[in-house]
Amino acid sequence: MSTTADLVTLLKKELKSAQMTYADLAVALGMAESSVKRMLAKGDMPLSRIDAICRALKMDFAELARRVADAQPLLKELTQEQERAVVADKKLLLCAICVLSQWTLEQVTGTYRLSEAECVKYLVQLDRIGIIELRPLNRYRLKLAKTFRWRPHGPVMNYFRENALLDYFSGGFDGPGEGLLLVHGSVSRGLAPSFLERMQRVAQDFAQQHQADQRMQEKDKEGYTLLLAMRSWEFEAFTALRR
Repeated sequence: MSTTADLVTLLKKELKSAQMTYADLAVALGMAESSVKRMLAKGDMPLSRIDAICRALKMDFAELARRVADAQPLLKELTQEQERAVVADKKLLLCAICVLSQWTLEQVTGTYRLSEAECVKYLVQLDRIGIIELRPLNRYRLKLAKTFRWRPHGPVMNYFRENALLDYFSGGFDGPGEGLLLVHGSVSRGLAPSFLERMQRVAQDFAQQHQADQRMQEKDKEGYTLLLAMRSWEFEAFTALRR
């Protein structure tokens, strides 16, 4: 959500860009120039006044708010409270996963047994949680960075560990475009981070390809889940045999 201070800061830049002086703005608003200066310096004013300044600048208030929202830093991680809210409802979690994949409302309702009203309700919840910014016509802007990940020991990852891990690994990984690699070895601690960076690049490549293929027809696409992991670990049964 855009704060008033953020809106006023952008308005000041627009005033400068439009070469409109405080005196000009004061005339347009029917105010004293000194009052206009104090109002802008304080950075806090009613939204109706911001709307009036937008009209004076021949700007759309909604566009101003959108530009401020777009300039906000993207989230790399949610808070514990935000993640708890996501996993509190299975359908909400489903919609969260869908928006992470940039699915449209039509894609979600066409794929899952969710009515349009239900889906919109969940999009509103995701907007309140802070994952998306809901826009007109039920479009949205994802507020998460490309490097976003669920908290390693947070509510969402714990949910998947408890409910999805065995289901995922029960597959044969022998279908077209499938594979499972399990590699064990001892490498330099100094080199380990470089392997993790490569894995992150693969994950980003996968995400970018997903974005690039969004306009393809559904019959030409297949849903895949890529899982990349690396940690210092030994199978518990083996650890029990150590001297």
